[in-house]
Amino acid sequence: MRPIQKSKKLADVCYDIRGPVLEKAKQMEEEGHKIIKLNIGNLAVFGFDAPDEIVHDMIINMGNAAGYTDSKGLFAPRKAIMHYTQEKKIAGVGIDDIYIGNGASELIVMGMNALLNTGDEVLVPAPDYPLWTAAVSLSGGKPVHYVCDEQSGWLPDIDDIRKKITPNTKAIVVINPNNPTGALYPLEVLQQIVEVARQNQLIVFADEIYDKTLYDGEVHTSIASLADDVLFITLNGLSKNYRSCGYRAGWMVVSGNKKPARDYIEGLNMLASMRLCANAPGQYAIQTALGGYQSINDLVGPGGRLLRQRDLAHKLLTEIPGVSCVKPKSALYMFPKLDPKLYPIEDDQKFAYELLAEEKVLIVQGTGFNWIAPDHFRVVFLPNSDDLTEAIGRIARFLEHYRRRHGTA
Repeated sequence: MRPIQKSKKLADVCYDIRGPVLEKAKQMEEEGHKIIKLNIGNLAVFGFDAPDEIVHDMIINMGNAAGYTDSKGLFAPRKAIMHYTQEKKIAGVGIDDIYIGNGASELIVMGMNALLNTGDEVLVPAPDYPLWTAAVSLSGGKPVHYVCDEQSGWLPDIDDIRKKITPNTKAIVVINPNNPTGALYPLEVLQQIVEVARQNQLIVFADEIYDKTLYDGEVHTSIASLADDVLFITLNGLSKNYRSCGYRAGWMVVSGNKKPARDYIEGLNMLASMRLCANAPGQYAIQTALGGYQSINDLVGPGGRLLRQRDLAHKLLTEIPGVSCVKPKSALYMFPKLDPKLYPIEDDQKFAYELLAEEKVLIVQGTGFNWIAPDHFRVVFLPNSDDLTEAIGRIARFLEHYRRRHGTA
């Protein structure tokens, strides 16, 4: 029988958060090894439970959740999302501008599938959450990565964005708060991005899934609140702020200048109808989550577990020789840098593989987030303080051995 091969559309698709190194980790676990996983922001496995009232409301409504819903979602959660956009000062959003999906991830792919023709370009940050790059490629487009500058706290390089715009550029992706760096973009940077989009007639895709996971009193600004003459697609959901990753309840909001986008919006409606609807039980969690007690504030505020673990992870990582790290203002991740003089890494996936094999710690290499050099890696700071201390201690030991092997100690 002739070989059955994957689609050529997948040639440039990569998602190393669940890539080859994770497969090796699974194999090691099957052999009896205990792996400390710092690779993915899956909150529940680290004891971050969904709020009780969300769970309760899903259970209460389970009897109503067996049928299909409207293709865009149930009315009540969409109304709650509409009210949330008003809180975020995003103007002109009606019920029909809101799509509920099986997590924001489904809607990211839907948004790109409805937009892109072969050869169309989308500006995506480097580093990025790799689903964005993958979704552009899978939709026939070309991801063009603009640089976020580590020296300025991982803020987007506006000049680099401008240089990379061509007649084929259709959109720009803004991940704020940022995964993997934990950066939070100030108002002036967001305004500059809006101006670039305005001048070049670009759609702005705003990934704001961590907009409540903020530290040190920081405040998040939705980029869609800054203009009404640019088309914005804003994505959010329950996975992170409400520790409900497995419920797959996300949403997409179309706002701004919708008049010239009627055909594109028709495409979104077609795709929403083709998948019939998002899962109904997860939809029943949305209204309660957005309108209920915001327990995320207890986790990120003074004395909160996420804040404590962020500070601990940053302290331990930056005490390692040759490791520097911009302290995150938001989200669940750090993106430390390895000094190439001490760590002459040529293949950072191999580096992550060796760390896993020697110390049973699973990370994601920086190039897995489309970073331009093999000198970074991402860690989550979700494990409790003892496990985090153990994990980073193992990383420190591995890096000490690495320096010795390469004569840079």
